[in-house]
Amino acid sequence: MIEYRNLRVALLGAGSVGAQVARLLLEHADELAARSGAGLELVGIAVRDLDAERDVELPKELFTTDAEALILGADIVIELMGGLEPARSYILKALESGADVITANKALLATHGPELFELAEQVGAQLYYEAAVGGAIPIIRPLRDSLAGDRVDRILGIVNGTTNYILDSMHSTGASFEQALAVATELGYAEADPTADIEGYDAAQKAAILASLAFHTRVAVGDVHREGITSITAEQIAAATKAGYVIKLLAICERITDAAGDEGVSVRVHPALVPVDHPLAAVHGANNAVFLHSLAAGDLMFYGAGAGGVQTASAVLGDVVSAARRHVVGGPGVAESAHADLAVLPIERVHTRYQITLTVEDQPGVLAAIATEFSRHGVSVEAVEQSIQSHTAVQLTEVEPAGGHDEDAATATLVVVTHRAQEADLAATVAALEATPVVRSVASVLRVEGL
Repeated sequence: MIEYRNLRVALLGAGSVGAQVARLLLEHADELAARSGAGLELVGIAVRDLDAERDVELPKELFTTDAEALILGADIVIELMGGLEPARSYILKALESGADVITANKALLATHGPELFELAEQVGAQLYYEAAVGGAIPIIRPLRDSLAGDRVDRILGIVNGTTNYILDSMHSTGASFEQALAVATELGYAEADPTADIEGYDAAQKAAILASLAFHTRVAVGDVHREGITSITAEQIAAATKAGYVIKLLAICERITDAAGDEGVSVRVHPALVPVDHPLAAVHGANNAVFLHSLAAGDLMFYGAGAGGVQTASAVLGDVVSAARRHVVGGPGVAESAHADLAVLPIERVHTRYQITLTVEDQPGVLAAIATEFSRHGVSVEAVEQSIQSHTAVQLTEVEPAGGHDEDAATATLVVVTHRAQEADLAATVAALEATPVVRSVASVLRVEGL
């Protein structure tokens, strides 16, 4: 029988993921030892409440409320508590003691990542975080290792299962946002307070991590432009379906050169129209996917469960095995690469496409007035589609529009799709349209991505 060196593993947190990690460490100890070349002894689990109910039955003698003592006696520390504090302080203490750290804490990495990585480099330890972005999906290692010799140009990610479930449900059932959210909550896909998911905060934290890694540039969560899905309506979903799109909440990280010739990166989270033939359009339910394009490898997609206790535990244990192997081989940890130091550019300097839905007066000159605003702001129109909302056809003739609104007049809906233009010009065009007399309302503005 092979005798392995023994490594002491401390676990902080025993929630849905932590409890599964502990179970798998105990149940598969021999297998994990054979894979890593070292015995992995779970020496304790730090929790706030010793008597709280757990998802998994675990030995009671493993539980403790003394996290600091547990950390100081460990070779590997797994942080699955979540939140910023005391998780940050515990990770700093673990790194200072020379332990390697595994975390799934996206909020902490997006907020304090540079501080943690800098300390890890100083002491020669390693900070692992595969589970922080896509749950079970392997995306951190491919970006950090497999694509380290390539140039990643763009990432489109569905990185929040709650919002994907809601939008997918709206597409498949015709439900309103509120109805789909209620079902997601009942099924456990949405928290009692779903703000972090539906307002895009969770996805923004993950986008900051992905962009930092992909572009070798430190991107803070405050650098990420963020919009949620609460304003998406069943009508928008139906219109998207008719036009050959689906609506997804995307985390978009891309390397861009702006109009001034400056190279930088754009990192943003917002709902977007995705063509039905794009691979991301087929990501259903609460699943996640990351689609990226690199210079040499071309298009790659990583797909799978973005959450769930046992699924996320899979990614955590992958990091545990990597940490154990590093301890066996010896040598310092591998530092994070931030050598490029590209500027993070505001969304106003991004080039993208819009689909704009307008409710307009049914009177002569409507198209001329609208076309004037697009031309005035340097935005080229690719297509215009109209649908009548009353008995009278829209007269899109090239004559001057009448002033003012007649509330009893017939109206029509115009759907305008633009060519690629700078976001600032597109936003200025929308603002001008809202002030145009023949426009009753700008009913919807969505960016078009994935083309």
